[in-house]
Amino acid sequence: MEIYLIDGTYELFRAYHALPPLESPAGQPVGAVHGLIQSLLRLIRESGVTHIGCAFDSVITSFRNGLFPGYKTGEATPPELLAQFGPAERAVAALGVRVWPMVEFEADDAIAAAVAQLSPNPAVERIIICSPDKDLAQLVQGERIVCLDRRRGETLDQTGVIAKHGVPPTSIPDLLALTGDAADGIPGLPRWGAKTSAAVLLRYGHLEAIPTTGPWDVPVRGAATLQGILSREYENALLYRHLATLRRDAPIEAHTDALHWPGASRAEYQSLCQELGLTRLATLPHQWAGET
Repeated sequence: MEIYLIDGTYELFRAYHALPPLESPAGQPVGAVHGLIQSLLRLIRESGVTHIGCAFDSVITSFRNGLFPGYKTGEATPPELLAQFGPAERAVAALGVRVWPMVEFEADDAIAAAVAQLSPNPAVERIIICSPDKDLAQLVQGERIVCLDRRRGETLDQTGVIAKHGVPPTSIPDLLALTGDAADGIPGLPRWGAKTSAAVLLRYGHLEAIPTTGPWDVPVRGAATLQGILSREYENALLYRHLATLRRDAPIEAHTDALHWPGASRAEYQSLCQELGLTRLATLPHQWAGET
């Protein structure tokens, strides 16, 4: 079987910024929810999509904010988008998809925990992480655990991660520590650009293995300067890597039975569509739970 893991927060953000505003009969913003439902309906219509889970982090602050004050918060998130997380979670559940609403952890942590729980199961032939987020590339393993950018139709296996990011999946947190991640508020180290960081990590793998004195076995301009920066900022680099490393122990349940898609709940889903004014979507699921 194949398992599809959805970053619901990413899907909701993308729909919010890509689609025009839309309101429910009660005046509630629902445009992003509309886009999310359409996206999931397209996915579950595809052949072979039988097991699926979706993670959200409506409480954007997490344990990482306690470790680093500069880490991302929800302050810049439009209130019209924040208001749609609750209805989005309800809509996904009504579609019959397993929902993980995260608190203290992030949606990416839920996906990491799901991968950790599912990957030992020999019945799981492949795990498809539906997100282009670079953070999630650290979970890729060979051709069995891959990232799928559904919008571009691009699938990244381990070879693809190296081709795109310059390092193997296991070095992605180290890469983010050195180069930073503006979306998450990770500043990275001064003068450590993406190409240099990738070249050094491709050779040495992880922060601990990068020599801070003596010549490097990889030609990099200004190596001595970069070594000095890494030496001075080493503790910060370790902290940034910790922030970028996904938690595989997030409190979720992700066994295969829980992720089996039985079809949408007709009463729950159609009632929600009526409430949100999304009546055009009410009859679109191709399978209803408990109905043959």
